[in-house]
Amino acid sequence: MNEQILHEIADFCRQRGLAESTFGRRAVNDGKLASRLRNGGRITTDTLERIRSFMSRSADEGSAARRVLVNPSAPGPSAQQKSSPVTSLRVPAAPATSTDPQRNFRFFDNRQKYLLFVNTCSEKWEIAHRVGLELASLHPRPPALRVFDAGVGDGTVLARVMRQMHDRFPTMPFYIVAKEISLEDIRLTLQKMADRFYEHPSTVLVLTNLAYAEAPWLAVKSLSAATSLVWHEVALTGNSSHRFEEQITELEPFLAQNWKAKVSPTSGNPVYERPVILVIHRADHRFLLDPILPKPGGTTADYDLVIASQPYRARASLDFKAKRVLTPLARALGPGGRMIAIHSYGHDPGMEIIHKVWPSDNPFADSRHDLLKAVKQELGPSGRDLNFNAYSDHRSLFRYEMHTLPSEISASIGTSTLLAAWNAAIYVAQIEDDRLADVNSDRRYIEATREVLQQQGGLWFYDESFVISRRRE
Repeated sequence: MNEQILHEIADFCRQRGLAESTFGRRAVNDGKLASRLRNGGRITTDTLERIRSFMSRSADEGSAARRVLVNPSAPGPSAQQKSSPVTSLRVPAAPATSTDPQRNFRFFDNRQKYLLFVNTCSEKWEIAHRVGLELASLHPRPPALRVFDAGVGDGTVLARVMRQMHDRFPTMPFYIVAKEISLEDIRLTLQKMADRFYEHPSTVLVLTNLAYAEAPWLAVKSLSAATSLVWHEVALTGNSSHRFEEQITELEPFLAQNWKAKVSPTSGNPVYERPVILVIHRADHRFLLDPILPKPGGTTADYDLVIASQPYRARASLDFKAKRVLTPLARALGPGGRMIAIHSYGHDPGMEIIHKVWPSDNPFADSRHDLLKAVKQELGPSGRDLNFNAYSDHRSLFRYEMHTLPSEISASIGTSTLLAAWNAAIYVAQIEDDRLADVNSDRRYIEATREVLQQQGGLWFYDESFVISRRRE
């Protein structure tokens, strides 16, 4: 995943006679940048932009060509080149290739941190339980219970909520739209769906990589995107989880070819290369599901439930969270519909670890009250039929923990437990790799993690939830 950017850095350094450590210090103030990338380290989109900007500025400085080292083995040097170890060459911009990190979302998606966190902490279990509490307040209208997941992730929350939905509404058709831009997460989500189609056959599942302002309606806004839209429908045959899983697995080539992402040159956020809408249902229930199957050209939103679990980065601006994420989702609610939003809260042992290393860090600057106020202001008169429910801390906040054995937190804590706890803390606080490079060179973070775990007897975190609901007709 890092090969392309490392290749560009190596070419740049070779052409200018720079050491890689010098490049790293000049570009991003990190002399170990190249070595960390070779060892599997990841960088943020901001860091990549700084690297590219540095190389671009160097390429554009003045009209005079740069002095760069010449490869002695290069064919056909001129007499002037032979007489001097350096020569003047104009360096072209790096070509855009299929391996360009700008076109590879996984380059920015640190799967190791993510997977270690979700498999050692109970957050997704607790979120699914909290979302399930909203089902008692739903009043679905024919022809289906309509659900939108605004960032399905690895599918754990959605799969658990779907089980609760089946338990409460066993005979009701489900129309579920799940948004996710990460190919890896779409694969993980699909792996969990075969059993859901078996238990609840009257299910229409739609997966899409569209933006928040587009996904609830399955309609792209720009004409250029509309012309490249990929709409793919899969009717599962058979009557067993095994047969469904086989057919879902066969979607791998389709996903690899179409579910691609890039980085927006304006916002720096990941965006789709081409819009994709994947519709999956059971063939033997097509007649029953026909009224709720989406059709190309857009569809009605009117969702009974919108799940917005960690739909934005905590460090994103309040304006971005309210305007670009929460407001479009609120508009997608149908009569009686409810949107539950959940994000990290802080004020927990996880943040104690962070503050021991970075005392002034504050990733959770916007509270639920700030967000609800901003969304209400953004909606204006169109939000008159909406209720904004911040609730009390007792109802809004909930806790999840890192899984540990009773014997693990003692006078001597194992290295694997300490590393898992540190990973969970920096993942929740969204600490950039740039800042981690400095602290990872000593044992400060290990000692900070050990001290908090021993003092608290474990590690836990708090999430904050709030609800926006539309009044019933």
